[in-house]
Amino acid sequence: MSTLIEEAVCRQRANFRKGVTRSYDFRAEQLKKLPAWIHAHEQDIYDALYADLNKAPFECYATEIGIVLDEVHYMLKHLQKWMKPQAVRTPITQFPSKCFRISEPYGVVLIMAPWNYPFQLSLAPLVGALAAGNCAVIKPSAYAPHTSALIARMVRELYPDWLVTVVEGGREENAALLEQRFDYIFFTGGVNVGKLVMESAAKHLTPVTLELGGKSPCIVDETADLKLAARRIVWGKFLNAGQTCVAPDYLLVQSNVKDRLVEAMRREIRRQFGKEPLQNKNYPKIINEKHFARLVRLMEGCEVLAGGKTAAESLKIEPTIVDLVHGESPVMQEEIFGPLFPVLTFDTIQEAAGFVTKREKPLALYLFTKSKENESYILSHTSYGGGCINDTVVHLATPYMPFGGVGNSGMGSYHGKESFTAFSHQKSIMKKALWLDLPLRYAPYRRWALSVLKKIQK
Repeated sequence: MSTLIEEAVCRQRANFRKGVTRSYDFRAEQLKKLPAWIHAHEQDIYDALYADLNKAPFECYATEIGIVLDEVHYMLKHLQKWMKPQAVRTPITQFPSKCFRISEPYGVVLIMAPWNYPFQLSLAPLVGALAAGNCAVIKPSAYAPHTSALIARMVRELYPDWLVTVVEGGREENAALLEQRFDYIFFTGGVNVGKLVMESAAKHLTPVTLELGGKSPCIVDETADLKLAARRIVWGKFLNAGQTCVAPDYLLVQSNVKDRLVEAMRREIRRQFGKEPLQNKNYPKIINEKHFARLVRLMEGCEVLAGGKTAAESLKIEPTIVDLVHGESPVMQEEIFGPLFPVLTFDTIQEAAGFVTKREKPLALYLFTKSKENESYILSHTSYGGGCINDTVVHLATPYMPFGGVGNSGMGSYHGKESFTAFSHQKSIMKKALWLDLPLRYAPYRRWALSVLKKIQK
C-alpha cells in the first residue's frame, strides 16, 4: 500500500511540474465538472449518506451538497480576479519600484476528511485546492464507507489520477499517506489525530490547515427570546444527531430562565423529531458501535431532563438534555459529538465568560441575547473560531466568511476566498526600475547618508 501511495504522489508531482494546472482555463474547467456530476448523481449521494448516517435528503442537501455547490459557484465567479497579481503599496525608501503579490499553487496537497459530513468535508476543500491550481490526494473516512466509495467513483469519472486521487481505507492508509512529502495538508477531524498530522507534517516542514473541534458553548441570558432560542438551539445541537464539529456542546443558561428554556426545548424536540425520535426515519444514527457506547457512558450519573432513550440495534440515541452537571463531570471532559446536551447555569455574564475562558478555545460560540452590553462583553472577552448571535451553526454556511478554529480547535481557515488563499502560496515581488539608481544605499557610506535616510523614513 505504501508503495502504491508513494507512486501516486510522485505521479502527481511530476505532472504538476509541467505547469498544466496553472492556467485559469484549466482550473475553471475542473471546477465546472463538479456541479454537473453532483446534479446527475444526486440520488446516489442521498443513498450513500443515508446508508452511512441515516440522513434525510433535505439534511443531505442543506448541509452537504448545497454547501459544495455554493463554494464552486462562488469560486468560479471570482477566481479570475483572484489569480491576477495584486498590487501593494511601495515604501518611499524603495523608489522607484512597484510591489505586487502573486498567488501560486503549493503543488501536491493532501485532504483528509472526517465521517460526520463525509461528502461536504471531502469536496469543499477540493474546490479550493483545484481553484488554486494544485493536484490533490483525498482521503475520505473509512467510517463512512458508502460515501467514501461514491467519492472515489466520482473522482475516477471526472479527473485523471495525476490530478486528483482518492485513497480509501483506514489507519494503515492514513499512516502511509502521512509518510509522504506533501506540499500542503488539509485535515478535518479530532484534536488527537490532528496532533499526529501536525507531527508528521513537521518532519517535512509541510504547512497545514487543521479544522478540529472542541466544546462549543451556547450561552442564553435572561433577555433572550426563549421560544426562538429553543427552536434554533435544538436544530443546531441535534442536526446530524449532534455529530457536528460546530454543534453547541453544552448550554450555559442564566439561572432565572433555566426552567423556562428547558421546557421550551422539550417542546421543540417533540415538534422537530416527534414523540418517538428513535422511530423517526429521518433522524440520523450514531456512526458506529464504538461511539454509541461512548455516548451512553457519558450519560451515566446525569439527570435526564428530556430524551434519554437509546436503541443499540439502530445506533440511535434520542435528543437528550441532561442536568446535575458541573465543570468536572465526565460529560464536560471531552467533545460530546452526539445528541447529549448538558445544562449548566450562571448568574452574571462575567461568570459565563469566565467559565468559557478557563477552558480550551472552542471552535464555535453561540450567544442568545437582546442585550447589547452582554453581546459586547462576550465578543470582547472570549476567544473562539467563530459563531452566531441568536442562532447556531449557520455561520459556516456562507462563502463570504472564513471558517476555522483557534488554539486547540484548529489553525487556518477556508470557505470562499479563504479556500483559494489556504491552498496558495502568496509570493511577494518588488520590481525595481532601471532608469534611476540612488547611490545612498551603497558603501562607502557618506557622513550625511544616515541623516537623509532618517528623514526619508519619517
